[in-house]
Amino acid sequence: MYESKAHPPLPRRQFARRVLRHAAVALALLLFSLLLGMAGYMYFEHLPWRDAFLNAAMLMGGMGPVDAPHTDGGKLFAGLYALYAGLLFLVIAGIVLTPVVHRVMHTFHWEEDQ
Repeated sequence: MYESKAHPPLPRRQFARRVLRHAAVALALLLFSLLLGMAGYMYFEHLPWRDAFLNAAMLMGGMGPVDAPHTDGGKLFAGLYALYAGLLFLVIAGIVLTPVVHRVMHTFHWEEDQ
């Protein structure tokens, strides 16, 4: 997927496309996870979609739910979704930062006379 040490770093335009592809994957994962959280709140807590969106977004943002869960299923879902959201933050950060870190490392280790 990425160029090896024997190849020169990508030109800026191709690098920008790579960064945009990674950002698109991260955004798709974020949207999927938000929809998953909304579906869970709508199913377990019988919240309208706007309140389900707010609760899922607040959990994904690290703030915690706005409406405390009332059902046992809702409590279990909220706990598991909070753990998932914490892990998702790390995964998305990795997806977004990978091309930048690779480019920096590749630029420092590439030798032009190869």
